[in-house]
Amino acid sequence: MEVSLQLQRPLRYQSLLNHRTDCFQINSLPFARTVLFTPWRRECLAGRVPHKVTVNAADFSKRRQRKLSSGSSPKGFTPKTQAGTSDKKRDQKNNDEEEDSSIPTSRVSEKPNKTEIESKVDEELTIGYVTSTGKELAVAESNLNAESGRVSKFVEGVAGLQKKEVILENDTVSTSRDITSEGTQLYGTITDDTFIEGKHFDGTIIDDTAAEGKHLDGAIADDTVTGGVYLDGKKTDDNDILKDESVEPDEKTVEDLSAKMKLEMEENLRKQEIEGLADENFLKGNKIFVYPQIVRPDEEIEVFFNRREEKGTRETCKEQEEKRKQEEEQRRIEVEKAANEEDRAQAKAAVQKRREILERLMKNAVRYVDNIWFIEPNDFKGADKVKLYYNKTSGALAHANELWIHGGHNNWSDGLTIVEKLFRSEREGGDWWYAEVVIPDRALVLDWVFANGPPKVATIYDNNNRQDFHAIVPKNIPEELFWVEEEHQIFRKLQAERKLREEAICAKAEKTARLKAEMKERTLKRFLLSQKHIVYTEPLDVHAGSTIIVFYNPANTVLNGRQEVWFRCSFNRWTHRMGPLPPKRMLPAENSSHLKAIVKVPLDAYMMDFVFSEREDGGSFDNKEGMDYHIPVLGGIVKEPPMHIVHIAVEMAPIAKVGGLGDVVTSLSRAVQDLNHNVNIILPKYDCLKLSHVKDLHYQRSYSWGGTEVKVWFGKVEGLSVYFLEPQNGIVWKGCVYGCNNDAERFGFFCHSALEFLHQGGLQPDIIHCHDWSSAPVAWLFKDQYMHYGLSKTRVVFTIHNLEFGAHFIGKAMQYADKATTVSHTYAKEVAGNPAVAPNLHKFHGILNGIDLDIWDPYNDKFLPIPYTSENVVEGKRAAKEALQQRLGLKKSDLPVVGIISRLTHQKGIHLIKHAILRTLERNGQPEFHGSDIDVILHRTFLGHPFSCILEMNVVLLGSAPDPRIQNDFVNLANQLHSSHWDRARLVLTYDEPLSHLIYAGADFVLVPSIFEPCGLTQLTAMRYGSIPVVRKTGGLYDTVFDVDHDKARAEAQGLEPNGFNFDGADSGGVDYALNRAISAWYDGRDWFYSLCKRVMEQDWSWNRPALDYMELYHAAKKY
Repeated sequence: MEVSLQLQRPLRYQSLLNHRTDCFQINSLPFARTVLFTPWRRECLAGRVPHKVTVNAADFSKRRQRKLSSGSSPKGFTPKTQAGTSDKKRDQKNNDEEEDSSIPTSRVSEKPNKTEIESKVDEELTIGYVTSTGKELAVAESNLNAESGRVSKFVEGVAGLQKKEVILENDTVSTSRDITSEGTQLYGTITDDTFIEGKHFDGTIIDDTAAEGKHLDGAIADDTVTGGVYLDGKKTDDNDILKDESVEPDEKTVEDLSAKMKLEMEENLRKQEIEGLADENFLKGNKIFVYPQIVRPDEEIEVFFNRREEKGTRETCKEQEEKRKQEEEQRRIEVEKAANEEDRAQAKAAVQKRREILERLMKNAVRYVDNIWFIEPNDFKGADKVKLYYNKTSGALAHANELWIHGGHNNWSDGLTIVEKLFRSEREGGDWWYAEVVIPDRALVLDWVFANGPPKVATIYDNNNRQDFHAIVPKNIPEELFWVEEEHQIFRKLQAERKLREEAICAKAEKTARLKAEMKERTLKRFLLSQKHIVYTEPLDVHAGSTIIVFYNPANTVLNGRQEVWFRCSFNRWTHRMGPLPPKRMLPAENSSHLKAIVKVPLDAYMMDFVFSEREDGGSFDNKEGMDYHIPVLGGIVKEPPMHIVHIAVEMAPIAKVGGLGDVVTSLSRAVQDLNHNVNIILPKYDCLKLSHVKDLHYQRSYSWGGTEVKVWFGKVEGLSVYFLEPQNGIVWKGCVYGCNNDAERFGFFCHSALEFLHQGGLQPDIIHCHDWSSAPVAWLFKDQYMHYGLSKTRVVFTIHNLEFGAHFIGKAMQYADKATTVSHTYAKEVAGNPAVAPNLHKFHGILNGIDLDIWDPYNDKFLPIPYTSENVVEGKRAAKEALQQRLGLKKSDLPVVGIISRLTHQKGIHLIKHAILRTLERNGQPEFHGSDIDVILHRTFLGHPFSCILEMNVVLLGSAPDPRIQNDFVNLANQLHSSHWDRARLVLTYDEPLSHLIYAGADFVLVPSIFEPCGLTQLTAMRYGSIPVVRKTGGLYDTVFDVDHDKARAEAQGLEPNGFNFDGADSGGVDYALNRAISAWYDGRDWFYSLCKRVMEQDWSWNRPALDYMELYHAAKKY
């Protein structure tokens, strides 16, 4: 019976691979009999260092124990004495010379990391481990010729192996201690535990210790052997060898040599097969493979690990980690040094500026001014208490009831440091008042003014005609010493401020990372639960090495009503070495309509794959419409190999962004790259690119195609690797992305150039992803001209972003692509009947777009007055609203703000936008209700507001129209509103990135009344900033916005809560209905409204979930 190896106990990297010097150490596995771990070839391809584990498969159901024979055995096949446990050996160590035990003791050699030998004993089964420094055995055949006085060695150059041995006895694993040897062994079976400085040749050694011996073709029976060479079972010394002048090879020796040559040929063939498997698995990114692929009971298998080789040297993980820490510390020191130098330079510059100002001030400073002020005593220094006299009648405070001094020092360098009340003096010659003042330490000059009250109360000042009063400090510290100390103080202050900034930045980054990780974890659980009405597991998180239960509800699938359901499962995208598991008939689950099946998850699994069928031999299948069911497996010893995805597109944000396509290309690529896959983008090198967003842009190479030279440039955009193609015929140099008469020709040439770039560059991506009509030619050009000429392993995925443009090109791409998508589930249904889509519905899927959380993040948004999260959403949005009202000149009041951010086209529902603005302002915010609204309003306790009340609001629009006629219409509307409702409405008819961020944060509602909307990013961004979307039910708007009054059940089916307001129809009544309910909710229940803002902020509309869906699609495409 053939079986596949399956690990029976969880393994962890820490326990499985313990690095010692340059070797692996593999711990014992209870299911195995013999394990050998050693480098299997010395010279490996760059980047790979294969090591192997040899494991015997055991048929435990048929095995029976055998006794070891104590009699003689054929030469080289003496049964190996079983070893005891390590504890037993330690107990026997001191008595090994006195006791005669069948379990020999083991000793630890004083010379570690030497030769280690794994011996196989007839049919007895053991586990042994070998680690190597990488040297190979070099075997040289020769004869021993005593007649000529030469002793030729059978083997050469064996060194540096370390041995660990584990023997399985009665299903119990026992581990011996480390043993080492400086000798060489050939085709012998060694049963003793320790050999020191011995060379062993074709002999069986059964003594306990052999020291300094050379063993040739003999059995040594004495307990201790010292010195000499052993020939045919006899001990001789060197003189004996010289006396015996002829040693003739016998018939047995010839047979042995013949068998040896046969074994060598078999070994070479085995190595070639293993090398082929190694190369194949390396290209796939696999870290582990087994040989042979299928084994029988009691057959030995080998498990190979690939370990990366950096710069020609093999470093342990510990060494690499230490090196990384040292590099990080060096970088930290360099950064700290540069920051200190910058602070010191800044302190020096500040001191120089202060010194120039203060020196000018000191030249004009005096000790007194006749009949105005003076100081007693007139000779003072820092920390002295003096009396400062002021003649009240000399200035503007002659009629003041109180007098106060507000003072500082050194040109107010430390701000206000002196505040004292003046008292009337008995001094004659004027109306003199005085205050007792302590001279600030380190003061060179005193600065002050007089006032009729303390700070924040005073209304009248005498400030010496706006020059302030200044007095020289007679006994100040030496000026040079003062400025040295001043520079040092400024330097320390700058350092403290920098440290606080760095700590704040670090804390903010940690919080941002934590929030993103928590959101990602919630999204993964939502992803696992999204199909719970059909299938789920217990536990929900599937871990490698565990046993789980799969629950399935056929009532919601194509298998509804079938008498039986069979579960068909495998792992690792159906590529697991065990292959598919045998089909299992699913059994009814207790107290549930679900069926269940129990599955054991192997340790080397990273993905669980399954489908369902109506019979054991097949029949009808539920395979999730060709996608299959997949559940991630956590904690496996094998990680999913990365895929290589190449996007060929004509837009990319932020360097060549026109619409949503550019955002999708960048954000999807980043999200997939974050899942540890390799992503590249190929883009035309327009002459209108925003190159300031490209890092390390440089010319890479050129190639010829289409009668012209095509230059290839490379750079990084948002952390993504981008290849820019620049045909020298100038076909992409038009100063724009779209808008030329020959756009189809331009983009067709680019698509062909991109495929030629992949072909000539020898690149073989797993997936080519092309987008919309502009890169649709990639699909058919690839299938017609490149699939069978160098890109055979590549598959094509095509995404429709907007079917309104280029339907012919889109239809042809749909025909040729392996998989096709559009940007929402509802839009996929809406266009299913389109002639460009309908013939290929079997490979057409809807996957929602997402938003980039790094770009749209209110906690790290530089355009907002204060950062905020869902924890302080009320405070953050209030500050943003005030800033928005101030910037646009709107009335500063606590009114609801409706924001509209849109391209002004018919697709976006511009007639509904106009109606919403005009109708709201004309009735001054007074809501109108239809009969169907009353129940909803009563339910939401709107009765607190009479229907005749005035509900005011602000309206802000940001957008522009590509059509000049539409743009002019909105210009006229803006002029009208800015005159009649200047304090409540503002239309900004241009693109303004900072203002868009401020509107998303400051608005309470964001209106999106699109006539059709494939996905829409506006409503997603609004929710990210805590604004409530008001949308029309179409495309992606319907898939992402769930009405608070009507869509609770629909939201729960998606694992969500209601998050906005929506409406049907494309008339004014629909938009009025939704806006009326939204505004009434704001006025009626502010606490409820704030809780809704918090809720929508915590929902994940990023690329976390879409990236998982796209990876499922990519893998499904690879199956074709």
